[in-house]
Amino acid sequence: MNIDRRSFLMSAGAALALPVAARAKAVPSTLTTRVAQAQLAPEPYPTTEIWGVDGQAPGPILYAKQGTRFERRLLNDLHVPTSIHWHGIRIDNAMDGVSGLTQAPVAPGEVFDYAFNLPDAGTYWYHAHTNSYEQVARGLYGALVVKEPEEPDIDREEVLLLDDWRIDPDTAQIDSRFDAWHDLSHAGRLGNLITTNGVSGFTLTARQHERIRLRLINAANARVFVLSLMGLEGWTMALDGMPLARPARVESEVVLGPGQRVDLIVDVIAREGDVSHLAYLSDSGEWWSQVAFPVAGVASSTRRPTPEPLPGNLRQSVTGVQTARKTTLVMEGGAMGRLQSASYDGRRLSFREMAEQGQFWAFNDTVGRTDTPLIEANLGETIRVEIQNKTVFPHAMHLHGMHFREFHEEGELGPLRDTLLVQRGETREVAFIADNPGDWLFHCHMLAHAASGMSTWVRVT
Repeated sequence: MNIDRRSFLMSAGAALALPVAARAKAVPSTLTTRVAQAQLAPEPYPTTEIWGVDGQAPGPILYAKQGTRFERRLLNDLHVPTSIHWHGIRIDNAMDGVSGLTQAPVAPGEVFDYAFNLPDAGTYWYHAHTNSYEQVARGLYGALVVKEPEEPDIDREEVLLLDDWRIDPDTAQIDSRFDAWHDLSHAGRLGNLITTNGVSGFTLTARQHERIRLRLINAANARVFVLSLMGLEGWTMALDGMPLARPARVESEVVLGPGQRVDLIVDVIAREGDVSHLAYLSDSGEWWSQVAFPVAGVASSTRRPTPEPLPGNLRQSVTGVQTARKTTLVMEGGAMGRLQSASYDGRRLSFREMAEQGQFWAFNDTVGRTDTPLIEANLGETIRVEIQNKTVFPHAMHLHGMHFREFHEEGELGPLRDTLLVQRGETREVAFIADNPGDWLFHCHMLAHAASGMSTWVRVT
């Protein structure tokens, strides 16, 4: 059949006029998990084999704007299944990335498309959520930064992922004993090499009176980072991505449990030629440099005033707390604990029998995630959870899909967060509005603890 030029142009125009849904869907940008090499230990140590996102550890910093739709395709080029959790995002449940709860793990060679809206600005991160106690320790994580519509009055910002790696000092390779009983039953897997953005001895040049936004993320498996500002004056602007109503001057240490984030705005007050530091408290009790800021040049002859608050996100209020339904979560077990027995897979096991299964911890007398949720909440219901830590170790409790505020005895509510560091022997209480439907994980972010019993979930319908 012959088609003249006019008919061809008409048919081509009709094709261009097809609705978007009828055209081929664009493939999202791809994040590939694969084995790679990284210079974690300082030279002349050799490179370390890591599992990285796009071959990097940490993976690439992902930037997006508040209110936009975020899409990425995960391509698993590892030899084991994996998945990605988008830590802190109030996300659609099907996109939360928890293997065995919200999705099946992504098999080697397979892909999974993540697509979700970004309702909140703030500092978030992404990490593996399949055997996470191993995969995160091997490097499968990165930062997700959701930008506010208007930037604060700063000269620049830095995204800083803090981590510790357990490295064999002879080979500079990652210690592969992820199921070591000591780690599972004590404080978790603590490393011997401290890094920032995958670099030991991280350095950033600064200028006197320069104002810098620091987005700090604790990506460690178990380490609690105790941080101090030296030659820097700062204000806490946001916690776990959520802006504070007013900036809080940093007057003491900044404590970050695993999974927690903090946004600081700092002014460089050291003189030209000196060095400012973000320092961390080492295991020996000494202060060491986490990030060094050699001061070269002057940004301004005078200091700026206290920064203005960051614009608030939506749905930051937690109402109905006084009349809310209350649930208790009792944390027991671990070394030097008093747990004698607990329920595991429908059987009553002694603590010794639990240990033989690699399980050392219990929530409400039960080991690990069960078929029945800790809480079944109605959509929009306010829930209070009293968390009792009856162990001798701290635990960073992380709630997926929603944020909470700590409820104090005098009735005041703390800042909005998604991860709460509960110290040994403490009882703390949180309140949240169950405003996101789905099945949501609630677990200790000392990842070895989660793998050995400290995991439960919340259902919102």
